Amino acid sequence: MPAMSRVLSMSNRLANRLKGLKNLSYSLPAPMAQGQITRLIGLTLEAVGIKASMGDYCLIYPDQGEPVEAEVVGFSGDRIYLMPIDLIEGLSPGARVSPMVGGNEVEVGFELLGRVINGVGKPLDGLGPLGCPQKTTLQGPSINPLSRKPISQTLDVGIRSINALLSVGRGQRIGLFAGSGVGKSVLLGMMTRFTEAEIIIVGLIGERGREVKEFIDHSLGAEGLARSVVVASPADESPLMRLRAAQLSTRLAEYFREQGKNVLLLMDSLTRYAQAQREIALAVGEPPATKGYPPSVFAKLPKLVERAGNGDHGGGSVTAFYTVLTEGDDQQDPIADSARAILDGHIVLSRNLAERGHYPAIDIEQSISRAMPQIVSPEHLQAAMGFKQIYSKYQQNSDLISVGAYMRGSDAETDFAIERMPLMNAFLQQGLQESFPFQQSLTDLAMTLSPAQQPGAEVS
Repeated sequence: MPAMSRVLSMSNRLANRLKGLKNLSYSLPAPMAQGQITRLIGLTLEAVGIKASMGDYCLIYPDQGEPVEAEVVGFSGDRIYLMPIDLIEGLSPGARVSPMVGGNEVEVGFELLGRVINGVGKPLDGLGPLGCPQKTTLQGPSINPLSRKPISQTLDVGIRSINALLSVGRGQRIGLFAGSGVGKSVLLGMMTRFTEAEIIIVGLIGERGREVKEFIDHSLGAEGLARSVVVASPADESPLMRLRAAQLSTRLAEYFREQGKNVLLLMDSLTRYAQAQREIALAVGEPPATKGYPPSVFAKLPKLVERAGNGDHGGGSVTAFYTVLTEGDDQQDPIADSARAILDGHIVLSRNLAERGHYPAIDIEQSISRAMPQIVSPEHLQAAMGFKQIYSKYQQNSDLISVGAYMRGSDAETDFAIERMPLMNAFLQQGLQESFPFQQSLTDLAMTLSPAQQPGAEVS
């Protein structure tokens, strides 16, 4: 009997121990499956042995160095296509890969103001950790279009020609169209310093690394940086990092809009975002369509742009300026043409004006603000239209005027345009350190068209 008692006691202790281990196993996280890299083609890695969805993040473990993040960009059968965020050194066949939990989350908060971060939300300015208490995913909540506030208020950007002739409304999305070296970045820098927006988000996507430092030090300045968040992804980074930088810029603008702030989003450039998506799409085998751009590029553009704009009634707003690089100054470039259709207006910068030292080099004839008729007074709108008519009249006869073939007195409107053109050119130009508030811009517009006015035009 004592032996039987000892056996029963040991059996009970073993049963209790197994029960405790079973309960402990329920509280432990599920085992993480690991796969391996089987193929590398260009920018794309193929992996087997893991289960992941589109947009999920994974960790790749090379033979040497730290693990590298990669995003799932496609799949075929049991094969997963990955694209690394950073360059991978020491990668060999059979390298381990595992799913990553929370890889697409980034820090958000007012602690970001004055900071410079990269496409994954890590600081680039050497000022230490960001210290934000919150995290969020890159994809923000969608807004019912019927719940958005209408564009009804003007936004002062400090640029006289834009305030008076191409008035921008809070929540509007505008494109800056120009070739390289015409002054897009300089104009963006002026707006960051002079705008009345409370928060500024600057996305430098695919620009030269030298330009990132120059934009922060010279174009933005200490005053502009104090209320800004700069997201920088230079041209030498991976296409996935450039894509994420554009998405992060938009997500930060959405976050501050949710806090009730009026946000100015400046993205330089939307073309580099499209080119990054083209590189990714072609790498996973998507066929090219228009001038080498796959269809997914034209599907992603409106998804990114539509996230800007006004929020719900009572909330904040995101006014967005996207620069669009027109290759060879071709306004019919497929990205430029697509962007023009989904934006609420476009400002065209002219190389001819820039070569003559006319800055900002805004081509008033080709530029338009679609929201302007709804946000300005009838008198202001009539004055702006009168300015454009006089300016256009002079340009139509500029060849005759320049060679001396035009005879004064032949046409009253042309005579008036010749008389006013020096004042109009002076009105359209502005120094880098000059700021013109909205009301002053309107006063200058009225003075430019007076005392003599074009027949039929009235300026209050």
